[in-house]
Amino acid sequence: MKTCLGRLPLHSFSLLIAVLISASVGWAQSSDGRVPAALAGTMLMFVVVICLAGYVYMSLALQTIATKTNTENGWLAWIPIANIFLMLNVAKKPLWWFVLFLVPLVNIVVAIMVWMAVAEARHKPNWWGILTVVPVVNLVVPGYLAWSD
Repeated sequence: MKTCLGRLPLHSFSLLIAVLISASVGWAQSSDGRVPAALAGTMLMFVVVICLAGYVYMSLALQTIATKTNTENGWLAWIPIANIFLMLNVAKKPLWWFVLFLVPLVNIVVAIMVWMAVAEARHKPNWWGILTVVPVVNLVVPGYLAWSD
């Protein structure tokens, strides 16, 4: 399930670390250390809440897609690596394609192909799978495939 959203927590976390390191250098000269710690805690909590909301949204969407396509074990959407196997089952692709998700750059092409097949399984145009490459639209695609008629 994670497609582009699955990499979001790692990128957000690394960006947060970079911001905190650069900010801590500037605040290291101040005598009061409470302000940087409070700011860092607030930023970290914000990133955690956003990532958790994205995870819940994607899991609910994938579970709904599995239910509507009569795919067994829809609860696998909530398990981080098992949800890829669920997506492959929904898309009716061989399970060995999981290995292709581990290869850089190939995983992007495979994710597009799998989302195209998921769209076809939901009786939607397959170009919806191509939209998973577009940064903001990739958040809309799972919801549209899950909760549209």
